[in-house]
Amino acid sequence: MAELSIEVKQIGGGIAEIKAVGYLDAASYEKMEKTIATLFARGCYKLICNLEGVEYISSAGAGVFLGSVDTAQEHHGNIVLLRPSKEVQEIFSILGLVEIFPYAQTVEEARKILGK
Repeated sequence: MAELSIEVKQIGGGIAEIKAVGYLDAASYEKMEKTIATLFARGCYKLICNLEGVEYISSAGAGVFLGSVDTAQEHHGNIVLLRPSKEVQEIFSILGLVEIFPYAQTVEEARKILGK
């Protein structure tokens, strides 16, 4: 299994990009959960989650986003998934989450979604 690595970058306008690489599953979801909680604690509720490098996501991994999206939206933010891998898209589709999370192919497209 590929260990999960996470990088966070502030990109202006109250938006942060979270870049995840590896496996987001029962063994690693807490790392993502803590990253998002830290951003929320700093008042950053507009998140672009780059999941292009996520090779595998479990229901526990997807649950992190599901558990965070309400908090983001309550604070006039949202979570946009940037270039999710085919595997991630498949799991989100199976779990019925494609209606909840907008997808974007570029950071600029994601910023526009978050700006609405």
